Amino acid sequence: MASHPFHDVAIVGVHNTAQAKVLEGHDARSITLEAALGALDDAGFAPGDVDGVVGPTTADFLYQSRGGPMWRSTSGFGIPALLDGAMAIACGLASVVLYATGGAGSYRDRSATAPWTRPTNEYVLPFGMFTAAEFALMARRHMHTYGTPPEALAHVAATIRNNGHVNPAAVFAGRGPYTDQDILDSRMVADPFHLLDCAINSEGGSALVLARADRATAAARAPVWILGGTTDHVGPAYQHPPSWDLPGRDGSVAGWVGRRAAAQSFAMAGLGPDDVDVCEFYDPFSFEIIRQFEAFGFCDEGEGADLVLSGAIEPGGRWPVTTDGGLLSFSHGGGAVQMVQRVIRGVHQLRGECATMQVADAEVAMCSGGGSGALFNDVMLLGKERP
Repeated sequence: MASHPFHDVAIVGVHNTAQAKVLEGHDARSITLEAALGALDDAGFAPGDVDGVVGPTTADFLYQSRGGPMWRSTSGFGIPALLDGAMAIACGLASVVLYATGGAGSYRDRSATAPWTRPTNEYVLPFGMFTAAEFALMARRHMHTYGTPPEALAHVAATIRNNGHVNPAAVFAGRGPYTDQDILDSRMVADPFHLLDCAINSEGGSALVLARADRATAAARAPVWILGGTTDHVGPAYQHPPSWDLPGRDGSVAGWVGRRAAAQSFAMAGLGPDDVDVCEFYDPFSFEIIRQFEAFGFCDEGEGADLVLSGAIEPGGRWPVTTDGGLLSFSHGGGAVQMVQRVIRGVHQLRGECATMQVADAEVAMCSGGGSGALFNDVMLLGKERP
């Protein structure tokens, strides 16, 4: 392309609120507002600097700040919402865009499965097709086809949980360290997933501020640039039992969802997997990390197990993965909260601001959201250099 579509778009502010199993005194509205104000403070901006908002609840911020009229998108699901904000800036519809989301108070029955794991589709609910089972179907198919051993899944889970173990901001800080055998010894939830292969559930808020390049010069932090990004969807999440071979366009199948998104993102950036320094991959279940390394082109099909067992994903490895503890340990705030936390951690890595697991001299971060069991995968490449 003649010029990069996001040449003039930077991420200038990010914030995670406190994350916890239960945030007493908060509801989704209050924690979202706290996240929004935190991201603006991180950017060195005031609410009055914002002229665009994206997210299903950011209209509430707009009203409370008396900041309107301004551009608004109701897009609310992580990376696609951030791309909407970036496109608004690139098209001249806004110069500073705020994305904020939060979850608290809506799910306090910890003895039951979380609300988002209870779809009402008549062909799903009667058969116990909760989220772990949906993702387990895809994992088991991969294991059958390629001989992927359970030890590879366990190594992913132990690595990410140990990243969270040393992260004081993680909900499960201090819950470790874990060995691969600890993962395998935890009780079975949905074959091949043991309890410690599965994401936690929690509460919290997250927000980001995007700015046009000329506005970014006034930000308090060094800008982080969007080098590439797009999204892959093959169906509505949590309504249909996932099938690895569900066919799509151009011979694609649901099992490799995210492959097209990664290829387009790399092409937009003029980069490839070898240029990536840190992989902030979405980790609802351990297998998804293996699958994404294959789908995104870091290795061939069936080679993901060898990649993760080689030490490449560990601290100091070639592609350190999910360095704050991810959904397995850091937080799974419900709604869209966890869908942007990979991007926030990627920003922290490129700024060199991670209190734990900082990757030395990180220049490019790859962030993702979603996975094969939910039939979608979103990808974003971040860099320190303007595209």
